[in-house]
Amino acid sequence: MSGTSEGPEPPAGRALGTVRPPVTERHAVAASPSELRDYRAAFHVSVLAMAVLDHEGQIVSANDALAGLLGTEAAALAAQPAAALVGLSSDDRTWHAYREVLHGRRSRLRCTRRLKHPDGRSLWAEITVVPMDPPSTGGLLLSVADISDRRELQKRLRHLQMHDPVTRLPNRTLFFERLSAALETPPFHDDSLPPHGRIGLCYLDLDGFKAVNDTMGHRMGDRLLAAVAGRLTDCAGREGSERGGSHLVARLGGDEFAILVEDSTGTPQLTELANAVLLSLQRPFDLAGQRLSVSASIGVVERASAGTSPTGLMQAADTTLFWAKEDGKARWTLFDPERNAHRMTRQALSSTLRPAVERGEFTLDYQPLVCMADGAVRGVEALVRWNHPQFGRLAPNRFVSIAEEDGTIVQLGRWVLRTACRQARSWQLDHPDEPPLFISVNVAVRQVWDSDLVADVAEILADTGLDAGLLQLELTESAVMGSAGRPLRALQALSDMGVRIAIDDFGTGYSNLAYLSRLPVSVLKLDGSFVRGFRYEDDTHPSPADETIVEAMVQLAHRLGLTVTAECVETAGQAERLRRIGCDTGQGWLYSRAVAPERIGELIGARASRAARAPGTSGPSGD
Repeated sequence: MSGTSEGPEPPAGRALGTVRPPVTERHAVAASPSELRDYRAAFHVSVLAMAVLDHEGQIVSANDALAGLLGTEAAALAAQPAAALVGLSSDDRTWHAYREVLHGRRSRLRCTRRLKHPDGRSLWAEITVVPMDPPSTGGLLLSVADISDRRELQKRLRHLQMHDPVTRLPNRTLFFERLSAALETPPFHDDSLPPHGRIGLCYLDLDGFKAVNDTMGHRMGDRLLAAVAGRLTDCAGREGSERGGSHLVARLGGDEFAILVEDSTGTPQLTELANAVLLSLQRPFDLAGQRLSVSASIGVVERASAGTSPTGLMQAADTTLFWAKEDGKARWTLFDPERNAHRMTRQALSSTLRPAVERGEFTLDYQPLVCMADGAVRGVEALVRWNHPQFGRLAPNRFVSIAEEDGTIVQLGRWVLRTACRQARSWQLDHPDEPPLFISVNVAVRQVWDSDLVADVAEILADTGLDAGLLQLELTESAVMGSAGRPLRALQALSDMGVRIAIDDFGTGYSNLAYLSRLPVSVLKLDGSFVRGFRYEDDTHPSPADETIVEAMVQLAHRLGLTVTAECVETAGQAERLRRIGCDTGQGWLYSRAVAPERIGELIGARASRAARAPGTSGPSGD
């Protein structure tokens, strides 16, 4: 418990507090015999323990206060080494500094030592060694001040600063101090014991604690926190004693607590502790005549100490606690690096999505929509891609849901619509003798609610010169189901404008054709799961059930005046069966993957070339 505490250095050769004559007189004026007698008298009667040392550190003279402190007579201290009496040689740093003062290379030493009093009690002493002034007197002055009361006050103040007043547990400051120390301490190795060098953390908060505070008051809330702290301490104490260690339980603030497991033996130890905590907190609390029940959510992290920082450990714990709450509360959840990587990627995408639209990091690919009857390409679907500077080229399923959550889909959707319409018009102008391709664009339901979609479409069609009949907007079945009010008026206005409305992924939602009769829908796009059910290894044995379902949907759609597009067509056998049951359009890898706009331009040019070579044919194949 000893240490060196050095204050500011006074000029060499000057003792602290000594009154010195002016520089011009300092070495010319000597103390008179009467002054020397006064100094000696003050030295001997002072309550401050003092001794005069020679330059070898031997005591020349000691006063009664020092003798009493050391339990001996003043005369008996003469010629004894001061360092041994007051512990100046107990550590290398202090011993070196002391020797520097003795040899005149340092102006002062001040340190704190714990000494043993003759009555058996320990005391804290502040020890100072300074050269005497003027130098002609020679020697050094040692003083020893009892600071035990001051140390005790500092200890009490530190305890107050480091502990929570409500639960009496260590607070956030002490917790991080212990955590940092645990991570900085080199792991202990002993072949006869389990491997050390791991650390674990259970980070928890109470489910529904705010309701207790709001309905029963903060006084009852504080009582509950104190009772919870007691149970956590009991759990940590039992688990720690069984394994020959101790765990730090701390209140980090509000209803958040942490249990730090130093020298963890592995994940099972942490999960057993978390289970014990959950079971303990499940028992009702009886507080001032009130019976309260609470639960807790716990994030559990266990890992090697090496390479772990306090910040990194707490971030992992905070993330895992969030998962525990997200997964249903009243449970513990173990940190999962893979899940965390996905979360971090999602956060990174979310934070950069809006600027990415402004920086132009998005592009469109186009997938052909082919007539099942003659194989001619009738249109294309625009599919957005994100050329992310860190994660590379991302498909829509990686970012569209994020854009819908934060509202960026409105800005992104407007860009997609404008770019797709401009591209469709460009193909039309580049191939004036060919039937123009219609362009199909996906629209999120939030675009219908959060923007004036009708005005956006009208403006874009006017700016690009694309005919409204060549634009098809795709919405999911769940988005249009039950449409009323503004969404229904928007769909009706778009349909009146000549824009076609298609229901995407049909069959995965309500699968109720009745609502289609009152919606301005032109096209149904059958979900790919129906088409995949057609596929067999030899592609020769159709599934009667799948065919019956698809055929019924196609017939009903046709009776309602709708056309049907089949998604995910991958084999010729699937295409043939879909054609046979009356499906109008196909889309899938059998015909083409989504490609760059230049490839679609080449496809249109090739179609024109084949038509010129074989006049009278009904149209080229799209594959």
